[in-house]
Amino acid sequence: MTRKLIALCAACMLLLVVSLPAMAQNTRSLQGQVVNGSESPIKGAVVYLKNTKTLAIRSFISDNSGNYRFTSLSPNVDYQVYAEFQGAKSDTKTLSSFDSRASATINLKVNSK
Repeated sequence: MTRKLIALCAACMLLLVVSLPAMAQNTRSLQGQVVNGSESPIKGAVVYLKNTKTLAIRSFISDNSGNYRFTSLSPNVDYQVYAEFQGAKSDTKTLSSFDSRASATINLKVNSK
């Protein structure tokens, strides 16, 4: 009986050690910079992030350096991201679920109208 209990505890510990790296990577983040046609940062651009599975949209207003950041993103979902500023829009970029980086960077260029 004691040997079975020890074997069961050892198996549980092994399972825990093996699954720790997978548990540590249950989210990812996306960051980047919004710039204009001359590569200058844009303060106050609205960056939109669309979850292609649920169609939920999150937004972020770029800071003084044009930077944006989204955290707690699912690694199993594709996301579309684009920026708008004063009626102009950047190209839409995709963060793929096949991209295994925990922190991805996508810069967005908004060309004036």
